[in-house]
Amino acid sequence: MKVIFYEAFAEEAERLAHYLPSYIPAVFTDKTIQEYHKDSEALPAPVISLRTQSEIPPSWGGELKGILTRSTGFDHIKDYWRKCGREVPSGYLPLYCNRAVAEQAMLLWMALLRKLPRQQKQFHSFHRDGLTGAETRGKTLVVVGVGNIGHEVVRIGEGLGMKVIGVDIVKKHPAVTYLPIDEAMSQADIIVCCMNLTMENRGYFSCHRLAHAPTGAIFINISRGELSPSGVLLELLQENHLGGVGLDVYNEESTLAVALREGTKVQGKEAQATVALSRRPDVICTPLNSFYTIEGLER
Repeated sequence: MKVIFYEAFAEEAERLAHYLPSYIPAVFTDKTIQEYHKDSEALPAPVISLRTQSEIPPSWGGELKGILTRSTGFDHIKDYWRKCGREVPSGYLPLYCNRAVAEQAMLLWMALLRKLPRQQKQFHSFHRDGLTGAETRGKTLVVVGVGNIGHEVVRIGEGLGMKVIGVDIVKKHPAVTYLPIDEAMSQADIIVCCMNLTMENRGYFSCHRLAHAPTGAIFINISRGELSPSGVLLELLQENHLGGVGLDVYNEESTLAVALREGTKVQGKEAQATVALSRRPDVICTPLNSFYTIEGLER
């Protein structure tokens, strides 16, 4: 049975091809579904595999035999089921990249605490004014969403000597200290979003919610961009309420990613706000790459 892998970049496509048996014909593309099928909506294969930027045409629903999303959750596939009126057989990979993504979160908060983007820029003048950063030990880390990825973030934070607080509806890890979101936010030095995305929690990190955090708190999102609107983050940075932002996921991500890849004008307020964020010295943006490690690809 033929399968097509969308959003498969070079190293990933190579490993997938290595492990696939020869009797399964496969097509690999680094493009999303909407990029690959600009001129046609005909279903190219009975089984498809994708990440989170592809938008599956509802017309495919009746013919699809299966969907594999190469992500740690598949809420976006459940949204597709609702659109096409059928539960297409679907699978996802809950554990292959949980450590990789958690380490990316740590990389982002530590780099922002130490003002790494400014350090790099000021190397060319060798001036050290305004570069005094902070250490992680003793800081309060709030992990919102203590699932497979979130629990790895908790473990990393504890290993760094941080005070760690979890926020989750389901409290499945007895050793984690859980608090309600506003109480946890009021103590946060670093906030890491590891939540799954549902129809109900879009825009979860609003101005009102993030205002509960102390001035200078650092916000990291390695989960789904729809949870933290870029316009909100930009406003709170401009007001000097947030001390830094690290992002690997983005609101309006499919629009943003296609425009950046093709070198065309970025359209839409949220995508434009993301571009504005990326130009700031207190922001680090990475291209949805937190899951890409050698070990993660092998798993």
